[in-house]
Amino acid sequence: MRRSGIADLPLHGGRVPEWLADRMTRLGTGITEAIVHHYGRSAFLSRLSDPCWFQAFGAVMGMDWHSSGITTSVMGALKRGLAPRAHELGIFVCGGRGRHSRNTPQELLAVAERRGFDGQALVRTSRLTARVDNNAIADGFQIYLHSFVVTAEGEWAVVQQGLNDASGTARRYHWHSATVRDFTAEPHTGIVGAHQGEILNLVDAQAGPAQDAILTMARDPERTIAEARRIHGVKPGQLQMPFHHDVREENVDTRRLGAVLAVAHDRDLKNFADVLLLESLGPRTLQSLALVAEVVHGAPARFSDPARFSFAHGGKDGHPFPVPLRVYDETLDVLRTALNRAAVGDTEKLDGFKRLDRFVRSVEKNLQPQADFTAALEHERRISPSLGGRTVMDARRHRRS
Repeated sequence: MRRSGIADLPLHGGRVPEWLADRMTRLGTGITEAIVHHYGRSAFLSRLSDPCWFQAFGAVMGMDWHSSGITTSVMGALKRGLAPRAHELGIFVCGGRGRHSRNTPQELLAVAERRGFDGQALVRTSRLTARVDNNAIADGFQIYLHSFVVTAEGEWAVVQQGLNDASGTARRYHWHSATVRDFTAEPHTGIVGAHQGEILNLVDAQAGPAQDAILTMARDPERTIAEARRIHGVKPGQLQMPFHHDVREENVDTRRLGAVLAVAHDRDLKNFADVLLLESLGPRTLQSLALVAEVVHGAPARFSDPARFSFAHGGKDGHPFPVPLRVYDETLDVLRTALNRAAVGDTEKLDGFKRLDRFVRSVEKNLQPQADFTAALEHERRISPSLGGRTVMDARRHRRS
């Protein structure tokens, strides 16, 4: 069993304000539902175990595009949002940060009892992944967040994060129990995280070998740890984020961003995009929806520039621009309406997101528009007040005044 990827992130403090945390919970839940609807639970775990997709996922939800806080906030949002519908969606998020990570065994045992899993095997796996990343690899990082996500089929992913006080950085580790060929039914190359390991399906009649493999690892942890040390020199999918807080042009693929901006703001292209979505939308909301659609439907190689996804809903610290609450809420409304209709068999609106993503990629390929990064950033900051732009600094300034 090998981890599927690593991400190194600047260490940031602070808390996610309630006005953003609530929206992140709803958007994260909606994106998860859309992925499960189109591609299944296994594909969602495959995405979750890719460090670049995970970073883009956090950025599109309005978190700082590169900071360590993305890990805590994204996993917290998923746990809050998916818990009420865990049995319906078949996805269970256990653990979390600090004291919540210590609750992981009890939470896994509770899920296992309800679903008929071997709970002790899952608990041993949870502890083993934490031990490998915390003790086996002498990289100076101490685990303080451990999230274990398990599906109704018994497949699992682990997202955990360690702290290095000396360097002021955090390191996020991704694990996945299954080898998933791709994110969609189409064959893709250039997967950022090398998804490796044996398939674990604890409720399948032929799951015995997978259960035996987990038990073998748990019974002989030193051998597993030795193997982890041996392969550590072979770099898995690794994401190295810069220390600068602002989003810079070199952090963004301007051709990909250019296609999104062209579809949203060019009148003829926007009119066609509205037809694809079966809805008439303002250009700024269409821009956000196009990036959300890419998070749901995009191929793995497209998440090499996660900063680009902050052009959906900005960042809580104002980088690249304040969170446009009016756009965020309209995005949530469109996505939730599409999901609700799909739940009763009307998938046209939800399928519109897939059509929109394909259209943006077609524009990118055939027209090859290049975004004027500086102009796009200035435009976003200029219109921010009219879109209800907000940052965590607003409340602090209000308290001081």
